[in-house]
Amino acid sequence: MAAFINWAKSPAARQYFFSTHFWGPVANWGLPIAALTDIVGKDEEIISGVMSPTMAAYSMIFMRFAWRVQPRNYLLFACHLTNASAQLVQEGRFINYWYLGGREKKHPVGSKVEDAVGKVKEGVEEAKKAVKA
Repeated sequence: MAAFINWAKSPAARQYFFSTHFWGPVANWGLPIAALTDIVGKDEEIISGVMSPTMAAYSMIFMRFAWRVQPRNYLLFACHLTNASAQLVQEGRFINYWYLGGREKKHPVGSKVEDAVGKVKEGVEEAKKAVKA
């Protein structure tokens, strides 16, 4: 702890805290914080099936950048690791809700009504074809 305090008082610390290596990642933390709050507080119905994997890919690309840049930017790496993980969880929630039966489990009556509406529409189309014939 004493080593950190000594470093914090040094010119190197001031140089770091007033650089883009610090403020860029700090500003970028808005993305993973928003994704994490969406996981906890938002319904699966509003998740974008296109934007979540796009954001995950973006964060994976910048994770590599944060690792390859010299000196390594661990704060930026952690930010994008968190965002990529959160976006992949969001995509999993999206797939579960829309394609693996999560919607039917969450809204059992609504899904049955939609099925009935679909069958009625099919019946109407068949009746129209029969009348034309």
